Amino acid sequence: MKIIRCIDNNRQLCTAEQNADGTFEQLEGSIDRGFTRTGKFVVPQTLLAPLVPVNIFAIGLNYKAHVGETNFDTTHNPVVFMKATSSLNHPFAPIVTPACSTRGPETDYEGELAVIIGATAKNVSEEDAMSHVFGFCCANDVSARRWQKHAGAGQWVRGKSFDTFCPLGPVITTRDDIGDVHNLEIRTELNGQIMQQSNTADMIYRIPRLISYLSEDTTLLPGTVILTGTPEGVGFVRNPPVFLTHGDVVKVTIDGLGTLENPVEEAVIPASK
Repeated sequence: MKIIRCIDNNRQLCTAEQNADGTFEQLEGSIDRGFTRTGKFVVPQTLLAPLVPVNIFAIGLNYKAHVGETNFDTTHNPVVFMKATSSLNHPFAPIVTPACSTRGPETDYEGELAVIIGATAKNVSEEDAMSHVFGFCCANDVSARRWQKHAGAGQWVRGKSFDTFCPLGPVITTRDDIGDVHNLEIRTELNGQIMQQSNTADMIYRIPRLISYLSEDTTLLPGTVILTGTPEGVGFVRNPPVFLTHGDVVKVTIDGLGTLENPVEEAVIPASK
């Protein structure tokens, strides 16, 4: 099942299943209780992020080739940070480069696979972890690099949590509709040029390990999103660096999950009084 959230043709907030023939059937239910079809078809007018996360956990340095290009040291445990839920962004909505980046461009793309928790998980084993997964979607862990590196005394949250910095979508593909989630092609394009191209097989820590680790003495509620890391090809390691600027278009595509597309805009600096 492929699930969207949208404003429909009656200007109502709606959850719907995207069918193979391009139609959309309204659903009732929720991620924790499951969804049922209503038999009513809708026409999406505005596509929204497919859920409103209760928490957003993110994993850094989780693709072997990305670790190699950044020259960061790795540990025996996953690198974990969080993104503010207010950074949520919708498909086709603009990524806004922050006005407080006064030293020039620094906003970077990071195409990622997102895991959606569907059943409460606490102290779960790796063997049982996937039973707590509702589905998967595309994500872009947008990052302001100078803020990430220098504005948090080593903590990444500030530079990862500006408004619009967590696009999700366009659909949630349920777990039963994905074959091997650790063998999915993932690609990020910037203005039509491929910047990242990899496969989830390159993950260092696989999804069961991440869920088990994050759930140690910590409750992962239904609607929790886990961003599983980005592959090689990010902008800040390039020579010269490539950062997002006004007018750019970023697309993240993952096998079976569709394409998440967002334009880029500069923040409007309020006029001084």
